[in-house]
Amino acid sequence: MKAHDGMYIGGRWLPAAGPDTIAVVNPADEQVIAHVPAGTAEDVDAAVRAAREAFPAWAATPPAERAAHLEALRDELTRRADEIAGTVTAELGAPPVLAQRVHVGLPLRVAGSYAELAASYSFEERINNSTVLLEPVGVVGAITPWNYPLHQIVAKVAPALAAGCTIVLKPAEDTPLTAQLFADAVHDAGLPAGVFNLVTGLGPVAGQALAAHEGVDLVSFTGSTAVGRQIGATAGAAIKRVALELGGKSANVILPSADLARAVSHGIANVMSNSGQTCSAWTRMLVHKDQYDEAVALAAAAADRFVPGEQVGPLVNAKQQQRVRAYIETGVAEGARLVAGGPAAPFETGYYVSPTVFADVTPEMTIAQEEIFGPVVCVLRYEDEQDAVEIANGTVYGLAGAVWAGEDAEAAAFARRIDTGQIDINGGRFNHLAPFGGYKQSGVGRELGPHGLAEYLQTKSLQF
Repeated sequence: MKAHDGMYIGGRWLPAAGPDTIAVVNPADEQVIAHVPAGTAEDVDAAVRAAREAFPAWAATPPAERAAHLEALRDELTRRADEIAGTVTAELGAPPVLAQRVHVGLPLRVAGSYAELAASYSFEERINNSTVLLEPVGVVGAITPWNYPLHQIVAKVAPALAAGCTIVLKPAEDTPLTAQLFADAVHDAGLPAGVFNLVTGLGPVAGQALAAHEGVDLVSFTGSTAVGRQIGATAGAAIKRVALELGGKSANVILPSADLARAVSHGIANVMSNSGQTCSAWTRMLVHKDQYDEAVALAAAAADRFVPGEQVGPLVNAKQQQRVRAYIETGVAEGARLVAGGPAAPFETGYYVSPTVFADVTPEMTIAQEEIFGPVVCVLRYEDEQDAVEIANGTVYGLAGAVWAGEDAEAAAFARRIDTGQIDINGGRFNHLAPFGGYKQSGVGRELGPHGLAEYLQTKSLQF
């Protein structure tokens, strides 16, 4: 597996400041496939200084030229699609079909959308006797997770570049090879030196140094709520902008008029995709009391169709595997009933967890409240619509969810009562142009489409 032994800073691959490295492990067979540098505060400082130096010229580049650069980047990523998909499979464990269709296909669409937005977005408007300018924030420090390694990078880098910002990326330590391929694409696309910079490393070292650096104007982070709280505090102390896309505990509400079999099948597939390692996965299935037993049986049968090692890949690392298995054990200990899967590992090798479904889950249980981040579904019973609303809103999270009903209008009316940033109506398709982000402790700000671009702009008003 190809890996660079340096950092991409100022348009070049440069040696790391320190000797330490990070082992990249294939979670399917637990074999080390590569090593990358473990960046230090010194590496981060060099990257931020390169981004700061490149910022004035990039900010002054006409939007149409920035759009052309993003088109070239999209084309370079497309040319590397097979290599990227293979790398995602190797370092994340994503099944090959999922790697191609979602892990590569989605970020290619997002990159293309920002090439179009950079050319068409109105960075200036007239309001009465004022001209209002939307200008780039400055240098962005981006910290991305491992669960969607390329998409999470593109969802931050593309709008930042479209806005005229320069950027330093610190990717997750579990999936740095995809980030290095992205840096290669940036280089071959001909983006100006220093506009994009990459530092691999550990979160508490390189990530913290990036969030705290005085030369960073905005910190964009995707990950756990606990870490997001720390980054928000660091950024707040320096009065710098912050965008946080954090955890979720999404509700999948099935109203009595819905097609129960379709809603349950779709809901189980949503959670099992990417091995449950999706912050917007619908891990709480809410079913009316009169349909509960049938829904549980359907959910168990649907989960059994997802075979570990085939449709469901491993979790990203041993720590995550143990974490998810511990949640399953907690669910059993608190009185929930296993109807599929369980804590036992399906294989001796690889960080796999069996697709698991719990019945008889009550809203106060740990597995109904905390983000598990694995292939685990909790089926909860509700009495009436008001009860369903209270259960759906009864967590600290509000990132995503789903509502099913016989008619879209009925589902949409119920969705308006849910404190959640994005809700699918009767299996509505994901829209990469719509804003994505959460309520409550699921984050601050939005990604994707014009709302995502706006995160990287600041407003200046000229009065005449």
